[in-house]
Amino acid sequence: MALFGRKNDSTAPTATAEADPALAALTGAYTIDPAHSTISFTVRHAMVTNVRGTFTEHEGTLHLDGSDPANSTASIDVSIASIDTGAPDRDGHLRGADFFDAETFPAMTFRSTAAERIDAETYRVTGDLTIKDVTRPLSIDLEFHGSATDVYGNERVGFEGSATILRSDWGLTWNASLETGGVLVSDKVKLGFDISAIKQGPEAA
Repeated sequence: MALFGRKNDSTAPTATAEADPALAALTGAYTIDPAHSTISFTVRHAMVTNVRGTFTEHEGTLHLDGSDPANSTASIDVSIASIDTGAPDRDGHLRGADFFDAETFPAMTFRSTAAERIDAETYRVTGDLTIKDVTRPLSIDLEFHGSATDVYGNERVGFEGSATILRSDWGLTWNASLETGGVLVSDKVKLGFDISAIKQGPEAA
C-alpha cells in the first residue's frame, strides 16, 4: 500500500495508477504518539562496540494524502535534553557544549520537503534536519506497517525506518584519540524511527 509517491515523474511506479479506496481512506492529519514511538540512534564507541540511545521526548505531525501520495508531509520536534543512553554521566556529556549544547540549542527538528515510493513496501521522505542551528538535507527510508483501529477507537498508522548521517556535518565534532589508534566516537551515526501516529478529526478546508 503506497503512501508516498514521486510527484510529476513519469518514471515513478504506476501500480497505484487507479485510486485505492482503502488507501484514500487513510488521507488526513495524524499526530505522532510518543508513548508508542521511538526515535533512536546508534554510534560506534572506542572502535569496538556500539552505544545506543533514545530521545524520550518528541512530538510531531503527519499529513498523509492517499490520492496523491507525493503530497504527504512530516514534521518532528525532538527535545535534546531527553537524550537517554542508560548512563547518566554520558547523557550529561552529550547534553553539554562538547556535543549538543542542549541549553543553547534545545531542539532537533525535521521538516519534510518531498516524498517518494521506492518499491512496494519502501518509501523515502526527504527533508531538512536541523541540529545546533545547522540545517542539512536528510532522506529517511521507511517501511509502512499498515493501519489499524486500536481498543480506544483511534485510527493508527505505523512506520519504521532509518538513516545514516555524519554527525560532523551538523557541527558535532568532539572526539578523543585512542592510544591503540582510532577515535573514541565514530563520526557515523545511525538514526532510527519507529512511529505510531493517530488520525485526527477532519482537517479544515
